[in-house]
Formats: sequence, structure tokens, C-alpha cells
Amino acid sequence: MANPNQNVHISGLAKQLINHGLLSEEDASKLSAAAIKENIPFVTYISTHHDINSLDIAIIASTEFGLPMLDINAVELDPEVIKLVDEKLITKHHALPIFKRGNRLFVAIPDPTNLLALDEIKFQVGSNAEAILVEADKLSALIEKGIGDNNADAMSEFSDDEMNELNFDEEGEGENKDEANNINTDADDTPIVRFINKILLQAIHSGTSDIHFEPYEKSYRVRFRRDGILEEIATPPVNMATRLSARLKVMSRLDISERRVPQDGRIKMRISKTKSIDFRVNTCPTLFGEKIVLRILDSDSAKLGIDILGYEDDQKAHYMKALNSPYGMILVTGPTGSGKTVSLYTGLNILNTPDRNISTAEDPVEINLAGINQVNVIPKQGMTFAAALKAFLRQDPDVVMVGEIRDIETAEIAVKAAQTGHLVLSTLHTNDAPQTLTRLANIGIPLFNIASSVSLIIAQRLGRRLCSNCKEEIQIPESILLEEGFTQAHIDEGFTLYGPVGCENCNNGYKGRVGIYQVLPITEDMKQIIMAGGTSLDMAKQAQKEGISNLRQSGLKKVRDGITSLEEINRVTKD
Repeated sequence: MANPNQNVHISGLAKQLINHGLLSEEDASKLSAAAIKENIPFVTYISTHHDINSLDIAIIASTEFGLPMLDINAVELDPEVIKLVDEKLITKHHALPIFKRGNRLFVAIPDPTNLLALDEIKFQVGSNAEAILVEADKLSALIEKGIGDNNADAMSEFSDDEMNELNFDEEGEGENKDEANNINTDADDTPIVRFINKILLQAIHSGTSDIHFEPYEKSYRVRFRRDGILEEIATPPVNMATRLSARLKVMSRLDISERRVPQDGRIKMRISKTKSIDFRVNTCPTLFGEKIVLRILDSDSAKLGIDILGYEDDQKAHYMKALNSPYGMILVTGPTGSGKTVSLYTGLNILNTPDRNISTAEDPVEINLAGINQVNVIPKQGMTFAAALKAFLRQDPDVVMVGEIRDIETAEIAVKAAQTGHLVLSTLHTNDAPQTLTRLANIGIPLFNIASSVSLIIAQRLGRRLCSNCKEEIQIPESILLEEGFTQAHIDEGFTLYGPVGCENCNNGYKGRVGIYQVLPITEDMKQIIMAGGTSLDMAKQAQKEGISNLRQSGLKKVRDGITSLEEINRVTKD
């Protein structure tokens, strides 16, 4: 019987190993055949399947072919250089670009006879590719690090057990199901799945609220919003952009073939048998691909007690009094990301008892709350806030929550509900509490209806908490303190100012956030100003007379208490 390895071509390097007595001809033929069958470079294969030292192979290759040899472990990899070559080429040829000089790209390679690798790399990057010999085993480790966890070293603390426990509901739907499955199968053979899983895990562990996946012409970046501040976390190769977006869209059950219009979806990530995390996903076409933003929906935040949200004692008393009223309207106002949803959900949890019928209309529903009837607003299908409110009022409600009052129809129905024995909670986008009343008048609500329906307005912001482990005392001149809004009485009483430092337990000197509130009850005197057509300035003056702190004053109280810094209050509030 003919030897199956007889016709196998033995590479030039294999011949040199035979000449130096490190391989027999029979072993060389067998190993060459196996390497070809498994589509693995010859040197890579023998370094793992035969007892030959990788250093010996590199020394022989360097001597015989006159090429320089390098200890690749002494080289600091440049992610920008690695990005120049497609990772499929790197994996296919076991060749890693390590640095560039002018128009020459130097490529670490264990087999100098692999001219095809250099030719394909040269064709892709448009530069001359020159080989530098390295040890095969060391190169394997660096290739895995270079393209598998590129710029994600901070996530290496997650174990394989953690990664394996992750489970996603990611089946495609309808006509895109087969395409979704195909992309998912391909992704399983690349670092894409593991990279995204690590990003999601790190986001959860670090208290991130939003994850941004952003493609640009020559780069790609991943950013986290932590404690309200965006920071760059990773910069994967730009050629991964399409696969990253495809993977995220498969996980979100979105149409992966549609790249021209925004889409909304959700990901449910099961991190253990008893714990799951929801992500709200939005895609938006940009000049160089789809930007995808994930909002982490933490159900635990909806169950926070009112005592830890940051309300002062008098503010908490006003809120609880309004919640305990059988009717009226509670409005929460502030910009996106100011914590309005948490304040509303905290109130709903207080009200959520078996003897109350509670319904909410949200766009979209972010967190599922057991015992509360939640409705997704879908304007394209006719399910608007107004339509949902009309339906609620026919279902014997006690408490109604409207995600946002955007138009006159929704506002009129909400006011009517508050006037007819229902407690209504909602939000508006205004800068402070007095401006909310003016906003309702501008929408078209009669002044009498505003005065008779609105019972409480909460304006809020979120400020970063100083890290209790590393914050340090700072000194600021008295004249500056007075300019910043502190009173002479506060200065005379004495207080300690703290500033951020930064340690291993925090994020640049801050850890977590605290609410800053203006809680404005609508008193009889305030109603008289509303009925007389008073401006927001008139209402603000009346609020000061009644001892209601504005947002700035509430923030300075947090500074005096050592909870946050003056710098942070200046960032989130202004006079």
C-alpha cells in the first residue's frame, strides 16, 4: 500500500529541521500532511504536536534564511498597527503586524517560507511587508491577546464560568431568522461573541448606565456612561464594526438587513439561574455604520427606598404627603438621565398595594413591576399616551402614571383624571419646578385647571457622590464661597469642603450618584399666583418665601454635608 504521506510537499523549513536532525523525513511528511488537513501553518502545528522547542526552530530559520529574530515578548504591541491587518489573515497565516516604519510593515512570523502570508498582507495594507522571525508558541499567545481581547484587558477578571453562564434570548424572527442564525454561527468562530459578552459583564459590574458602540472612518470605540460621565473603554479594530453591529442586532431580535433607519429592541441577559439583566437597545445609522446604544435597565433601582434617593427630610415629607393623597397630580421634571424614572417608580412601589389599581403608559416600559399594569406606547399603531389614558379611565383606576405629557390632548386627560378622584404621576421637560407650571399653561391648559389639579412638582438632577475612601478636605476663600451661593450664616456655622482624589474603589474620586431636588408643593398662595397669571419668576419668589430650596440651594446643602463636591454641583446646576 502506498504511503499516504508520500506525495506531501515538505516545506523548506521542514527540510532544514531534517538536516539538523530535529525531524525525520517520515515525521516531517506526517506533520506536514496533518498541518495541511487542519489548515494550520506548519511551524505552529509542530510546536504543539511535536517535541521540538520553538526557540530551536526560530534559531535554525534565522540562520538558514538570513532573517532577524526577535523575542516578541519584549515588544509592546500597538493596537493601531494590529488593526491594519484583517484578523482573519492574522489567524489564517499566524502572522502578526508589530510595527511600521514609513512604508514598511514588519510582521512577526515563525515560518520564513510562508511567502503567501506576506503577499496577502502586502496586498491588503498597500505597504511592503517584511518578516521578522519569532518563536511560534509566544506568537500564538500574543495573537490571541492581540485580536481576541484587543484593548479589553480591563475585562480579563471575568472567569470562563461567568462567560459560560451567560444566556441570551436571541432567536431571529420571521424572514430574518435564517440570516440571524447564520451570523450567530459565524460569530461563534470569532472573538466577537466573547468580546461583547465581556463588555456587557463589565458594564454591569461597574455600575454603567449606558454602553455606546460607535463606528468611525478609521476607528471604532466603545464607551461607558458611569455616574453620568462618558469614558472610553475599548477600541476594537474598525474592521469588526459590521460584525459587532450584526451580533448586537441578533441579540436584540432586530432586522439585521435593515441599516438605513433606526431600530429599537431589547436584550435579556441571564447571568445565572436566578439573575437576569435587561438592556434597551437603539440603533442609529451614521456616516460610517450603525451606532448602537444599550441602556442597562436595573430592576433593583426601581425598588430603592425613598430614604436613600437623596431627599432632604422636608422634601421627603412633601412627596409622601402627595403620594398619600387620593387625587391630584405629581409632576417630575428634569433633563434626560436626571433620575425621573427612578423617582416615579419609587413612588409607584410605595403605592403598590393589593387595594389599589395602578396603570402606567410608558415609551417604552423600561422595568417590569409586578402588580402594576404597564402599557407600551406605540404611536404608529395608534397607542398614544392619550389613547392609553382614555382606556385606563374606563378600567376603574386609582393611580395612573403617564410617561410624559407631550401634547394638549394628553395634558387635558391627565388634568381631568386628577380632578375626578385619581392620583396621576407624570413627567415634563423643564429646568425647574416653577417653569413646569408655565409650561402647562403654554401647552394650553386653563390656569384654573392647573391650580386645581397639580399638587406637587419635583425638579431634579443627579450629581456624583464623592468616594468616602479617598475624598480630601479642600480650602476655598470665603469670598468665592459667597459668590458660589453659600450664605454668610452657612460660613459662620462652619462646614468642611471636600474634593475628589481617586482610588481603586472609585471612578476619578466619585462613586455612585445622589439626587438633587426642588420639591414644590402647590399651596393656596401658589394657586393664587397661578390663577392671576403669574410668571415662573413670581412662583420662584413665592417658593423662596415658603422655604422651598431651589436646585442650586439643594446642591450646596449636599456640598456642606460632604456628599459631593462644589465642582460637581457647578456641573449639574446653575442659578
